[in-house]
Amino acid sequence: MGSGNAVRVTEPETFTLIQLEEERQKLKKKELLKNMLTDSEFSIKGQCAINLMMTKIDIINTFLLMHYGRNFIQMKIGRLKSYDSVCKKMQKKGLDLTFSNALDKINDLIGVRAVCAYVDDTYKVADLLQKQQDIRVIKIKDYIRQPKKSGYQSLHLILEIAIPFQEENQWIKLELQLRTAAMDYWANLDHHLRYKRDQKQATPINEELQQCASMISQLDHRMLEIRKKIDKI
Repeated sequence: MGSGNAVRVTEPETFTLIQLEEERQKLKKKELLKNMLTDSEFSIKGQCAINLMMTKIDIINTFLLMHYGRNFIQMKIGRLKSYDSVCKKMQKKGLDLTFSNALDKINDLIGVRAVCAYVDDTYKVADLLQKQQDIRVIKIKDYIRQPKKSGYQSLHLILEIAIPFQEENQWIKLELQLRTAAMDYWANLDHHLRYKRDQKQATPINEELQQCASMISQLDHRMLEIRKKIDKI
């Protein structure tokens, strides 16, 4: 008699419960990832890595100024990637939202960008950085010689920099972007316009942006040739 009153869970209800549990686990992972990314230890070490890299860039610029009589670096900036940006990038890559995955697979959690005067300046700065004992270059992505399909141009160095903590060095990974002022101008506008593009207009607008990137590349190389002519005078 009692068994007749038992509540049966149908297959659709079971499936819904499984889905709810999966969503709960996803939210739990996201919350844990957010806590780790905004944790004071990661933030402090990340900011230390940024400060040290920017100091190194200043020293390199001073060294080059003494030898060539001009500034190679026009502007520099550093940042820690936001939680929302990290999640978006990890989901795009199909990665499980864990802090270990973020550290291992997302190269620009910590980022520094330096804007140079000329194309060859980017390679000169990169070369001097690679020779330093407290920097280990993991990978170089040369989007200047081989631009992205979008037209994006920049020299990316994925590297580790040694931060002295408690009597020992800790190697912190960061991404350094080196580009010219013209490349930086295009990249900033492309980033801004990307979020305003209508899907129907995306293709023709992308084509126009690619054309602009090509024009900027030609301008960069022309200015470089003019500088080389002046250097010979």
